[in-house]
Amino acid sequence: MNNPLEFYIKQKDKLEKESSNLRTKLINLGVFRLSVFLVTSFLIYLTFGSYPDVFIIAFLGILLFSFLVIKYLNIKKEKAIVDAKIEINKTEIKVLNRDFHYLETGSEFVNPLHYYSNDIDLFGIGSFFQYINRTNTNDGKIALAKTLTNNKTDDIFEKQKAIEELSEKVKWRQHFSALASLVTVKNKTNFITKWILNYKPVLPKYLAKAQIGFSLISLVLIGLFSFGFLSFNYILGWFFTGLFITGKFLRKTNNLYEETDKVRETFKQYHQLLNEIETEEFSSNHLKEKQEVIQSENKKASTIFASFSKILDAFDNRNNIIIAVFGNGLFLWEIANACKVEKWIFNYKHTVENWFEVVAYFDAQNSLANFKFNHQKFVFPELSSEKQIIKATNLGHPLLDTHKRIDNDFTIDTAQFFIITGANMAGKSTFLRTVSLSIVMANCGLPVCADSFQYQPIKLITSMRTTDSLTEDESYFYSELKRLKFIVDEIKQEQYFIILDEILKGTNSKDKAIGSKKFVEKLTKSKSTGIIATHDVSLCELENEFSGIKNYYFDAEIIKDELHFDYTLKSGVCKNMNASFLLKKMEIV
Repeated sequence: MNNPLEFYIKQKDKLEKESSNLRTKLINLGVFRLSVFLVTSFLIYLTFGSYPDVFIIAFLGILLFSFLVIKYLNIKKEKAIVDAKIEINKTEIKVLNRDFHYLETGSEFVNPLHYYSNDIDLFGIGSFFQYINRTNTNDGKIALAKTLTNNKTDDIFEKQKAIEELSEKVKWRQHFSALASLVTVKNKTNFITKWILNYKPVLPKYLAKAQIGFSLISLVLIGLFSFGFLSFNYILGWFFTGLFITGKFLRKTNNLYEETDKVRETFKQYHQLLNEIETEEFSSNHLKEKQEVIQSENKKASTIFASFSKILDAFDNRNNIIIAVFGNGLFLWEIANACKVEKWIFNYKHTVENWFEVVAYFDAQNSLANFKFNHQKFVFPELSSEKQIIKATNLGHPLLDTHKRIDNDFTIDTAQFFIITGANMAGKSTFLRTVSLSIVMANCGLPVCADSFQYQPIKLITSMRTTDSLTEDESYFYSELKRLKFIVDEIKQEQYFIILDEILKGTNSKDKAIGSKKFVEKLTKSKSTGIIATHDVSLCELENEFSGIKNYYFDAEIIKDELHFDYTLKSGVCKNMNASFLLKKMEIV
């Protein structure tokens, strides 16, 4: 595959030419359509009163004009898709040039009580979610957030295969995203699913057949009148009978219309997306399993959704005065569509939720696959059952500028704890987030920012950004204690990779040192694995007491009265701290 940036630039240029050609076609069709209208009108004027010439001209003129209108609308839709793809490629070019802070932040998914989502810049401005999210449906966005936060270690290899396969289907992914972006839906699909599942029919069962019978009688009456066998009064009487029947059920059909109007755009959007999933060939197990979900009925899911979309569009025509009067008076149009809506709901209410979930899955997976395509030098973790939890070479943070990023080799065994000391701004917190994010990415099936990455799957739990709570009348220290208690309770049940940044920050130095040592001892005895960053070098003494504890540090040097960092992880205990130097340098003291 080409260099991603070059690929997007070429795609954008190609699509812009295509869009320009389509715009020219639209202009030409518009002019031609106007010409047909004018010529037809002129010929009708010339042949007016000359039968059947005037009818033939009118028929042919209307037929050609209608064909041109349909052609115009199809090209306009094609151009809208092309323009959406242009925007997709522009976005990717911006993101690869590190301009992504205008995208959705996903801040609504931040949860201080979650295992790690509040600590590792997973959501929010400048976050990993903001960097990778390309979803175009609300459900897809939620599915992506759940994928990043579900903290599951199962089927990682199958997840990798699905992402790898989709990453190579760039044009398919872009077409899927373009279609999804063209329709704005009013309601979330969980609202629609709940409404469909709980819907109780309000129209009598006999009404659908009665409507067909009523329409047939109307056609017979119109035919008899046309041949002079029946007085117009009979049709008029029958017409008012139809309006009376429609009025009798008007409240029920009104309520149903108000409900379906909320979901109409969703089905219009989703039937196109389902069709894209149905018609594509997949080889990975996860993608094929999802595809099979929407092939479970006797018809294609896209066809079923499209038919419902057409029913809802027809129902929406009740606002047309001609249909509202003549359609209901002669054919009970509103009742017919209401019956079709209820029949569709009855037939497919059991499977709609599953189909929505499949679309959300592919929308979310497209974002993950797009990340893989954009970072072709990143590597998929090699799953291992060796004693090492992580064995990585040149491990880095995926959001840092490649030209400025300092990567580190990193190996940690099962039941080991690394205590990391270091000067302020030396790179401790960035390293903690690098390791945390690499674990999250590995568990999602994503490639990680490293030259190699051997991995024994493990769940993540962190405590790095504890805050106080005014609403719950909690102090900072009490909030931190609750977080540590949460960690202790969790590691009783399962094995976790624990990452802590400065334990017991909310208490005095002596108390903090004693409490921190006891807590680290407890973690070590639990056979957990993890990293603890601290400024308290007394914690480093634990290396002499426990074989599973190792000391590492990030260094800082003062050279020519300037502070220098190499951001490299080293074995041992940090000796250089820089707070006093910075206070003097910034003329604070």
